[in-house]
Amino acid sequence: MELQIRHLSKRYPNGVQALDDVTLTIPTGMYGLLGPNGAGKSTLMRTLATLQEPDAGEVSLGDVDVLNDKDAVRRQLGYLPQEFGVYPKVPAYDLLDHFAVLKGVTDKAERRELVEALLHQTNLWKARTKHLGGFSGGMKQRFGIAVALIGDPRLIIVDEPTAGLDPAERVRFLNLLSELGEDSVVILSTHIVEDVAELCSRMAIINEGRIRFEGDPLAATASLEGRIWKRTVEKADLPALRESVEVISDRLLVGRVVVHVYADASPGPEYAPVEPDLEDVYFCTLRGLLDPAPAAGGDAPPVAGDLADVAVEVPAADISYEAPSPSGRGTG
Repeated sequence: MELQIRHLSKRYPNGVQALDDVTLTIPTGMYGLLGPNGAGKSTLMRTLATLQEPDAGEVSLGDVDVLNDKDAVRRQLGYLPQEFGVYPKVPAYDLLDHFAVLKGVTDKAERRELVEALLHQTNLWKARTKHLGGFSGGMKQRFGIAVALIGDPRLIIVDEPTAGLDPAERVRFLNLLSELGEDSVVILSTHIVEDVAELCSRMAIINEGRIRFEGDPLAATASLEGRIWKRTVEKADLPALRESVEVISDRLLVGRVVVHVYADASPGPEYAPVEPDLEDVYFCTLRGLLDPAPAAGGDAPPVAGDLADVAVEVPAADISYEAPSPSGRGTG
């Protein structure tokens, strides 16, 4: 089964082009969608989750027309938005049971078996009687995944799922996502490069609403072999350095700055070669230094010039997901 996205576009009333002719083919398994804040990731995720309409384009999940048969899509969809609300004074078991009823699981014995299995799968069984208001950030994220998994979805969308999690909770959550990708299309939308590097065999990088790269993370990383160099400089020297070499990233370390530079040959004796990683791929792509891989089934998207510091402001109306929950946003 594949998720086919063809020529998807969305412009908001304030003129922001959130999606610009997006074309992707997403197979079964974990698929990473990387991009800076405001790049169009959440707009694309909400469109795929049938929460908003595009201006143009087509989307299909297997033989289901996603844009024109929303009920059929929702029966096969699990969605974990970036922010969602819960009833803070309700135990996890009771609220998950309630969501199962809303998803159409009306047989009491079947529902009990399902809820217990999901709590075990998300490692929340021991906390099943605890009120959700007392859950940590990671526990709430795992509860959100439990809700998303009701109905054995074929398409699972998770939007910035590890933002704000401590390292231990992040590892637990990534392990859970990895298991889910064995039988479903799982789209991981994030700005955290490490999440994609650890989980996804295919990925796309989006910025300013356009796909800037699509392909295999390992192959993309290998394409930078011998072209990434490292140097440590004083912070005051960084502006001048940017004028002389292609600095793709910089990181403050004990009062000094470690820079990564893109060059086909050593820029000088002060530079040491670096084994490239997916973060280097990400920054090179945003700066237009890599040839884009064509999206499957479509033409190669054009690459912009220097996009490293560009961010699209998404209008306020686009960042709320209303649901009948007393604490704010819904669980999808």
